[in-house]
Amino acid sequence: MLLKGSCHCETVKFRVDSSHPYPFNFCYCSICRKTAGAGGLAINLGADYSTMEVEGGEAVQVYQAKIRDPQKDELQLSPAQRNFCKLCGSALWVWDPRWPQLVHPFASAIDTELPSPPERTHIMLAYKPSWVSIPVDPRDKTFEEYPDESIADWHERLGLVTGDQKG
Repeated sequence: MLLKGSCHCETVKFRVDSSHPYPFNFCYCSICRKTAGAGGLAINLGADYSTMEVEGGEAVQVYQAKIRDPQKDELQLSPAQRNFCKLCGSALWVWDPRWPQLVHPFASAIDTELPSPPERTHIMLAYKPSWVSIPVDPRDKTFEEYPDESIADWHERLGLVTGDQKG
C-alpha cells in the first residue's frame, strides 16, 4: 500500500510503500509519548525504506533519544533516528540502522486513509502515566514492555499483509 504523509505545516511530504499499514501497535513509552504522542501514545507503521521519497527534506531534523542501559544503569544514545519537521515539530518516521531496510512512519503523519485493525496491541504499559486510560477491546493484547510479535508477524497472523511483499 502506498502511504503518503506530511508534517502539519506541509513543508515535509513523503511517500513510502508499506506491506504493514494497519495502525495497531500503541506505544506508551516515555520517548514515543513525549516526542510524538497524542493521548499518551504513538502508533508506528512498517514500511520499505528503499521506497521512501521525501519532499522538503531540508526541514527534517533527527532526534536520538537517550535510553537507560539496565546493565550499567546509565544513559546511552539510542541508534534509532526519530525524524521530525524542524518548523512545526511534527513527528514523521523512525529509522534504525540496526534494521536498515525498514522505516516506521508515525500513523499520525499519514494522510492516506489507513485500514482499521481488527485488534490492537498496547505496549510499554509499565511506562504509561497514571492519567492515561487505555481503551482496551477484549481482542487486544497488552504488554508491560515489548510485544511477543513484530509488526510484520502481527499483519501476517491476521492475513493483513498488503502488496507483493511478505515478511
